[in-house]
Amino acid sequence: MAATGRLRVGFIGANGRWGPSAHAPALQRLPETEIYAVCTAHADTAQAAADKYGVKHAYGDVKALGADPQVEAALVAVRVPAHYALSKAAMEAGKHVYCEWPLGANTKEAEELAALARKLKVRTMVGLQRRASPAYLHLRELVRSGYAGQVLAVNMIMMGGGVLTRTADRTWQRDVTLGANTLTITFGHAIDALCMVVGELTEVSAIVATQAPQWFETDTKQYVDVTSPDNIMIQGRTGGGAVVNAYVGVHPYHGSGYRLEIYGKEGTLMMIGGGEAGQEANRKVMGGKKDDKALQELPVPERLKWVPEEVRKLGPGYDVGQMWVKFAEAIRTGAPVESDFDHAVRRHRMLDAIRRASETGQRQKVAP
Repeated sequence: MAATGRLRVGFIGANGRWGPSAHAPALQRLPETEIYAVCTAHADTAQAAADKYGVKHAYGDVKALGADPQVEAALVAVRVPAHYALSKAAMEAGKHVYCEWPLGANTKEAEELAALARKLKVRTMVGLQRRASPAYLHLRELVRSGYAGQVLAVNMIMMGGGVLTRTADRTWQRDVTLGANTLTITFGHAIDALCMVVGELTEVSAIVATQAPQWFETDTKQYVDVTSPDNIMIQGRTGGGAVVNAYVGVHPYHGSGYRLEIYGKEGTLMMIGGGEAGQEANRKVMGGKKDDKALQELPVPERLKWVPEEVRKLGPGYDVGQMWVKFAEAIRTGAPVESDFDHAVRRHRMLDAIRRASETGQRQKVAP
């Protein structure tokens, strides 16, 4: 018999950054979910987190969490290098798993996790949360309904600032081998959203560059060497034949923000603003048919907003909460999951193709 009631979630990474700011507020307010247990690297910090969130069950390692039969799903919201081991342990304990993006520090880790999920028949979700964003869902619907007609060209630009300075607890991301950088995270989220709306890329040319080879640690007053990329430029083509230009960069100062432009035979669509995580309220969908004099805002339908009003005010918790609504539904009813571990593998492989295109200077096919 299928379980009912609120999905009981074991929160791995309860003392981190993203989990407490985005997942916890949503999980605590959604009617579909609850934080049933917390897990950190040590018993004392786990208990402190349990006290913070008002839950009874605190575990100092993932095996103890996995042994709790009441935990139905595990949230893995920790630094990328630990995603593989924690997700693997949770699935082997029979838990459904929501893991933040990137799924692994590399494609091999992602492939192994996806294969294990299929073998164990557990439900999975990867945190590519634009796929639950009401604004992006609306833009995809508009494209599919033919608002712009046949899509001919797509342009996406996302310019951020602040790459030169960080605190020491965040400079670990300077090492490209650890899998958490502008290519995998900032660009990864942005290109996944683009593909969600206009379709997958079939071929790509690219420049992946590290333009700022050192960062300054503001607390230690030291410079550290950087191998992680900060500028990614691609040109490609979708399966539907549209040409795509996309540029994501993190620069020293005053980035200009985000814009996604879609040009078709019957009109134009745009997403303006809200390119970063937690910015659903800043996303504006614009459109204009061929006979319109100017673009106009196209309001997002309420039917695409699955979370309660109080969750919509949470910033980072908004589209993350939308993801949890669908994940809980999938676990309870068997409904499909849009961004599961198999989807994560597809996105990892696309990033590999982009790296190869940059390293070789040759256009690459993107695996379906």
